[in-house]
Amino acid sequence: MLPSTDEERERAVEVKIGIQSISRELIVETNVSAEKIESSLAEALASGGLFVLLDDKDGKVIVPADKIGYVEFSGVEQRQVGFGQHL
Repeated sequence: MLPSTDEERERAVEVKIGIQSISRELIVETNVSAEKIESSLAEALASGGLFVLLDDKDGKVIVPADKIGYVEFSGVEQRQVGFGQHL
């Protein structure tokens, strides 16, 4: 499982997981670094176990590693709250 300490929580990462035989991809926003995600995925694939990803709301997504077709991750833009100024 991916750790979620304050030191390892960096900026938000959007993770898209394609699962074999399922037409829709799973999209998860997490505060775990891309390097930690990649390491955890490699470990799950090597052991044939479960890929566990913590989302940014302290939930968990668990996927059997052997059913994963692809994993794509990228940075997430910070969302602005409130009204912008129009010139």
